Amino acid sequence: MAGPQEDISPEVFDHLVQLAALELDSSQAEYLRQELNKQLASIRELGAIQLDGELSAASHGVPYPPEHKPALRDDVWEASPEAKAITDQAPEFEDGYIIVPDIPHTTLE
Repeated sequence: MAGPQEDISPEVFDHLVQLAALELDSSQAEYLRQELNKQLASIRELGAIQLDGELSAASHGVPYPPEHKPALRDDVWEASPEAKAITDQAPEFEDGYIIVPDIPHTTLE
């Protein structure tokens, strides 16, 4: 039963399952729908946290001033010593490329 804060109703979830071409029994589907709604509720809680407008965005909580950052190393291309052993395992190899078979696909409606 859908609560007032649930973003994914059973109908919407069933539609998503069909689009993803998943096969779930009813208990698996309901469990997954509830778990997704719990994750959305957690995201809403995080979004509700008031932040200082002057707080700069960071990928982590520890600011590193430029003087403490290590210098970036040069990008240097190096051939793998295992290249020949790797390409020898390929069923087809031509002109430096591994040949892969076409993968048939179907168009979803």
